[in-house]
Order: sequence, then structure tokens, then C-alpha cells
Amino acid sequence: MSSDSDDDVPLVKRAAAAPASAKATPKSTKPTPKPAAAKPAANGRSTPARKKPEPEPEEDDEDDESEESSSSESESDDSDSDKPLAARRKSKSPGASGAKRKRATTPKKESSAKRSKKEPGSSKSGQVMWKKLKHAGVLFPPEYEPHGVKMLYDGKPVELTPDQEEVATMFAVMKETDYMNKKVFLDNFWEGFKEVLGKGHVIKDLKKCDFTPIYDWHMAQREAKKGISKEEKDRIKKEKDEKEAKYKVAYVDGRAEPVGNFRVEPPGLFRGRGEHPKMGKIKKRVYPRDITINIGEHEPIPEHPYPGQTWKEVKHDHTVTWLAYWKDTISTKDYKYVFLGATSTFKADSDLAKYEKARKLKDIIVDVRKNYERDWDSSDQKKRQMGVAMYFIDKLALRAGHEKDEDEADTVGCCTLKVENIEIMGDNKVKFDFLGKDSIRYENIVEVDPRVYKNLEKFKRIDHTGKRKQQGDQLFETFDAQDLNKELKNIMDGLSVKVFRTYNASIVLDRLLSEWEATKKGHSTSQTVDQKKVDYDIANKEVAILCNHQRSVPKTHTNQMEKIQEKLAGMNKELTELEDELRAAQKGKADNKKANVDSLHSKIEKKKQAIAKVELQARSKEDLKTVALGTSKINYMDPRITVAWCKRNEVPIEKIFNKSLLAKFNWAMDVDPTFHF
Repeated sequence: MSSDSDDDVPLVKRAAAAPASAKATPKSTKPTPKPAAAKPAANGRSTPARKKPEPEPEEDDEDDESEESSSSESESDDSDSDKPLAARRKSKSPGASGAKRKRATTPKKESSAKRSKKEPGSSKSGQVMWKKLKHAGVLFPPEYEPHGVKMLYDGKPVELTPDQEEVATMFAVMKETDYMNKKVFLDNFWEGFKEVLGKGHVIKDLKKCDFTPIYDWHMAQREAKKGISKEEKDRIKKEKDEKEAKYKVAYVDGRAEPVGNFRVEPPGLFRGRGEHPKMGKIKKRVYPRDITINIGEHEPIPEHPYPGQTWKEVKHDHTVTWLAYWKDTISTKDYKYVFLGATSTFKADSDLAKYEKARKLKDIIVDVRKNYERDWDSSDQKKRQMGVAMYFIDKLALRAGHEKDEDEADTVGCCTLKVENIEIMGDNKVKFDFLGKDSIRYENIVEVDPRVYKNLEKFKRIDHTGKRKQQGDQLFETFDAQDLNKELKNIMDGLSVKVFRTYNASIVLDRLLSEWEATKKGHSTSQTVDQKKVDYDIANKEVAILCNHQRSVPKTHTNQMEKIQEKLAGMNKELTELEDELRAAQKGKADNKKANVDSLHSKIEKKKQAIAKVELQARSKEDLKTVALGTSKINYMDPRITVAWCKRNEVPIEKIFNKSLLAKFNWAMDVDPTFHF
């Protein structure tokens, strides 16, 4: 085992002796719709029931960030029934050609409130979540400060008001990004800019506008910031931290809890995810009059920096855990929420509940599969279509897919597949080709059950009334995602399509890591920590591919690989020189010959280890260049699987989880090393 630094000391060796209660999780009975009297803890034991977290609004990030007790050992763990079809696919997904890309000139975006389509209101359960709630509200971005640099129109400088200059600057700073080549972005910006300019303004045509002077000013400002002294940077950071401190914490029943997203996003140009039809629209400034606050009845109302304005509304709703919300200025159907942070008690409870729900699905998955397989032969077309959809969701971990408005990105999921997204290839093979979440392409050829294949042939050809289908028609026209989730809740309380993704990601990770342990049995101690980390990443990669968590190759990748190769060349040269020295020392006759030889042997061995470590990093970086590992790690893979694996294999958890994940999953750190999903 490697011992390069204190960071390489495994968590299991740094932890105090495990309490007697931290034992292997006992095998559970099959779940029933009735709520249990007690809730499982991270180590699998039951603890007194705590407040059940409310169903929070569905967040816009990757099911977060963004982004849940029974026995681990099931007789079907290693069987094909738990092996997703994607793991046996004939072709792998290509690079994320539709992924959003940013250039260095794009201003850095700080975390802000999370978006949801769910309209604010009291929790459906009506359960009291807190008795006292105190917080400082939200942090508004600073007001715009005009710089006075004039843009050009038809080659001539143009006078702009501060509001007009602010919008012109939003556009100017994106001059060297790919958005300048996107017609939708340009058209949407021009519509918004015309509105800000007003009727009768000299600017009539975007093509005659030259924003270069403002762009040059912006770049000069960036360079100037780079040149400020360390002392000045420290002073600025200190002032920023002091200003933000009060917003970072809320007090729930007297207990300090972190606030996760207290900033109101500044005005700017909307980029969206993928090829969003609203890209380029102007995100307007949000004021206190737009924001609803939720706080305890006897607590001071949060202050804000806008004299004469009041909050839109101040609520005292004890059944919800959001602190504030407002309507999205781009999509007025969406709401931006301020929640407690990822390390808060509410969020930890919610995460644990999510993974325990997925583990309950594991206990009944065999019956679930028998049910949807039986539906393939049903005389009811809706049942047959739902059965095939469930097969895809279970075996391919597809997202549900919801109907899109015309002003939303044209992406699809399982329930919104169109006939052209499926190609019947013969020999029970089917090709999927569509744009999924974030406009990331999903392209996959899979071999399906013959009955599924036969149904798909019919679903592509005619609808349930016998009418012939055309391009653009739904593959599954008899139901939508809401219908499917309603059906799933009849099977198990709280079951949804999203639970299947959590289940699949977790069961695959657990199976792959268990298979790794079986092949390394008796030899894992000879591996370095870095080698074990690479093996973990390989398992994580398979989960990411299953969930279609792709990314475009980072623009810095080629340069980074070249630097690694240069570093390796230098290290190999140093190794050659050391070996030459060793040969010379072995021929020498000096009194300290043995000491020199032993010292050189030690240096050579250390150099070889260092070279092997860099080579390992290079191979891993190249192998993972088109895969985003973080999303599944944050949102889908039960963290207890990872923590237990690290303990069993003497891998420091810090090698797998960064600081934010360590804090987010603090509840999972005491899990027993024998834990399996």
C-alpha cells in the first residue's frame, strides 16, 4: 500500500473503533405502502423515526447538483437480471457533441438559487418541518456601474443610457464564444436589445453593431485584476466573506444550518442547456418586490438594500423547508428557490431516504420485472406500451421524459420518444438516437427481448386506433410520464422513474466493485492507492455511460496530455541518468561503495514508482475524457457503497470524494465496511 502522505491513510484506520451497532445490515422484508415506524440509519440499523423531509420541488440540475434497510445480499445480485442491457450493448455513446461549451472570456457564474417547475405552496403532507426559522434572506448582486465605453454602430460611436450599456456589455463579453455563431442566440438577444433601446433609437440592425471597444475594455479589466497584489486579493476576499457570512447560515429550531444558494443571480444573457430555444434572452434583475420570504412568525424580517421596496410576500409556512423563492425571469412557469445547504439535516435525511427507497426497489425488482413482462402480451395497448417503456427505464436507465412547450429545448426521454428516435435493425436489435437532457445525444444499439422487438415494430407503424404513424408522432402515444409514475406508485409507495436510475446506478457500481474485489482477492494489498483509485473510476465510468453522463472533450485536454508526456520524458531521462550512475558506482572501488549503490537503488525504485504513477494518471485522464463522473457520484450512486469499499480496501475516502462531497455525505461515513447495496 502506498504511503505517500497522510491523505493516503485509509478512513477505516483513522476512525475510532466501530460501535457494536455498526454491523452488517439485516435482510429486510419486502416493502409495503405503509410508512415504517422507524427509519434506517446509514449503517443499516433502525433508529427512532425523525421528521420525514417534505417532497421538495424538483430541481433543474441533474436530479441533485447539483446533485435512499435492507440486506445487501440478494440472490440476483450477480445475475443477468441485475445487469443493465447497456452493459451488453454493441456500440457505445459518442462524445457529447451537443454539450454546452464556454470560453475563458465568459464571466464566471456563481452558484445561485435552484430552479423548479413546481408552483410554491404548502407541503402536501402538511407535516410540520420546523417550529422556529430564522435567516438573513438573500444576497442581491451589486447594481450596475456604467463604464462609459462606447460601442460602434455603422462605424460610429453611440451614446447609450446605463440600462442600454449594461445589456450591450452582456453581449460584448461573449464576443469570442460559440454563441456568436448561433442564430437563435443572436435573434433572441436582438429582440431584447431592441426593447431596451426603445423606438426611434439610431441602432436598427445588429449586423451593423460593433461591440469590440466594450470587449477590449472588459479584457483589460480582467488583466488588471490578475495583476493586483496578493495583499489586495486577500483584502477583497475578506470583505466578500464578511458581507456574505450572515447569509450562509439559517437557524432551524435554534440549530445552525448551512444555506446552500443564497445569491440572487445577476442580470445577464440566458444560455440554457444544450440548444435551448431561449438562449440569448435577457435575464432581468430581480428585486425584493419579486421575492417571497418564508420565516418564523416572531423573527425579524430580512433586510434588503432597496429603500422604498418591500418583499413580495412574507410567509410563515412550517410545512416547507425553502427560505425564499421568485419567478424565473426567462421562463415564468419556473421558480427559483433558496434551500438549506447540501450538508443540512433536512438534505441529509432526504438523501438517505432516496437511497433507501432505491434499496427497497431492489427487494421487489424481480416481481416488478415479471409484471411489466406480462404486460407485453396484454390486449390493452396502453399496458403493452407501458410495459415496454418500463423495460427501457429498467434496463437502460432512461429518464422519464416530459412534454415540452414550444419555447423549451427539444429533448426527449423514454415517455416522449418519437418514432424516428427508434430504428428497427433486425435480429432483435434496436438503435436509439435522440437528444436527451442538456441536448446530449444518446446513441445506442441494444439487443432486446423478442417480445419487446415485436411490440416496437407495431408501435412504430400504427397507433392504438389503427392509424398509421408519421415522423414526429409519439412512439408511446397512450400515456405520459405522469401516468407512468402514478402506475409505479401503485407498486411501491414513492416509486418513480427517477428511483430506477438511482437503483440502476447503485446496483451496477456495487456489482462492479464486488467483481473487482473478487478478481483482486489476495492481491489488492500489492496495489497502490492510485491503482485502486483508477479501478474505482473505471466502475464509476460504466455507471456514467449507463446514465448517459457525457461531456465534450475539454479544450485543455490536448495541452494537458502534452505536458504529462513532457513530464514523463523528463522523468525517464532522470531514471536513465540514475541507472548510469548505479553502473558506475558498482564498478568503483571507494570505501563507501555499498552506501552509494544502496542509495542509488533506492532512488531508482522511487523514480520508477513516480513514473508508474504519472503513467497511470495519463491513461486514466485519456480514458475518462468524454465521461462526466461527478454527476452519478453526486446524485445516483449510494455513497455508502463507496465508503464501505474504501474501508475494505484501505483507500482514503478523500481519494474518491472531494471536500464538498465529504460534507454532503457525512451521514454515510460511519457505514459498516461490510455494507452492500
